[in-house]
Amino acid sequence: MESQTADLAAARLQAESVGIRSARRHIFLCCDQTKPKCCDRERSVVAWEYLKRRLGELGLSDAGGVLRTRADCLRVCEAGPVAVVYPEGAWYARCDPPVLERIIQQHLIGGRPVDDALITVRPLS
Repeated sequence: MESQTADLAAARLQAESVGIRSARRHIFLCCDQTKPKCCDRERSVVAWEYLKRRLGELGLSDAGGVLRTRADCLRVCEAGPVAVVYPEGAWYARCDPPVLERIIQQHLIGGRPVDDALITVRPLS
């Protein structure tokens, strides 16, 4: 029981350090797939590295209000890399660095989805 309590306490500290309490948005990016379908693996890794770097440069990571998660597959296996931003539930296609920069500036910072890159919008309630 002590081990479980210690694990839970450590997990809570880690959650705090990655900014979960201050999160306003969360972006998931289909990346580094075991079996690439929506785009080739190298392209998705370049997109992920760009997203990670830019969020850090702009102070959006950690306590900056934007969480990021690399997903093996978001199950929309066309026009990748695919991303989804919550809480809006905005699903994006072709998320290479130029599109990611627009998503960062317009959606993650500005709060407005990037219409010409949207696949669909479906908020979760």
